[in-house]
Amino acid sequence: MSVPPNNVTAPPPPYAGAPSAEERQWAMFAHLAALSVFITGIGAVAGPLIVWQIKKNEMPFVDDQGKEATNFNLTMLIVCVALMVFTFITFGIGGIIAIPALLVAFVGWLVFTIIAALKANEGVAYRYPLSLRLIK
Repeated sequence: MSVPPNNVTAPPPPYAGAPSAEERQWAMFAHLAALSVFITGIGAVAGPLIVWQIKKNEMPFVDDQGKEATNFNLTMLIVCVALMVFTFITFGIGGIIAIPALLVAFVGWLVFTIIAALKANEGVAYRYPLSLRLIK
């Protein structure tokens, strides 16, 4: 029984020290890719997910920040869907609560996304508040 050669490279070790300028730039792109929600409806999750999937094996800092951005945007998607379902099951009356909550969630999403992008560009591993860690 022969074993095929292992051409798969091992993942890079966790980042130590300061990330390179290229890593910082790609990490910033991972956060800012969420703003593609204005172009496509699913862009908030798809944008960070795509950047993370492309660069996760090459750049440990991008791997970390891409997961963080994807987790945060998945959390925001879950919150928005839950508020819409709440409005639907209350026959629209829940909109009195859901619409202001959606506006607060949107402003928070926008502010935290911009802060995360700026921190990533500085080389700081940013952690979003109130984010579910769905992807580890």
